[in-house]
Amino acid sequence: MKAKISNPLAVFHIIRYVWRARRPSTLADMPAVVDTFWLRRGYDALTFFGVIVTPSQQEADMMNATHGGSGHRQADGGGTAAAAARIVREAAALKRHEMIHLRQAQATGDSWWRFYRLYLRYWLQGWRQRRHHPNAGYRLNPFEMEAYRHMYDPQYLDRCRDGANGWRRYAALSVDERAALYESTRTRGR
Repeated sequence: MKAKISNPLAVFHIIRYVWRARRPSTLADMPAVVDTFWLRRGYDALTFFGVIVTPSQQEADMMNATHGGSGHRQADGGGTAAAAARIVREAAALKRHEMIHLRQAQATGDSWWRFYRLYLRYWLQGWRQRRHHPNAGYRLNPFEMEAYRHMYDPQYLDRCRDGANGWRRYAALSVDERAALYESTRTRGR
């Protein structure tokens, strides 16, 4: 089934994000905005030239209320306190994941363009493993591997103020080694 595009001109929203982009080193936080056109089903957010794109206003509001992925946010009413705390924790982890991409862009010459060029290169390398690993271009990307590994660590962003470089360790591995590492962490429940 093909997805309907409610507004065919939505594809041009990309120009607005690129045009207004600032150098990664000048950003302390990234605002979350809603743009359903750019998110495939199954993705909660993506970092795009200093903006976090989300599929719904509720997710954008949750991320915007969580400064820098720190998790410092009050739970909204409704439901149990434990459920509200879990929602806040997951929103903070997702925001932290996207903020790690900001730190990675800082580590790639403080350039969004270089970051995305490398991201695409690693995505294409991983994509060749798609028969063995669904969504391999994404899951075996060194940038994503670092972000997933540290998204639940509230102190990680403080430790990498000058740029997140953990992705370099994953990039030095072959795609087969990354796939084996991904499988081992997936089976451990991480």
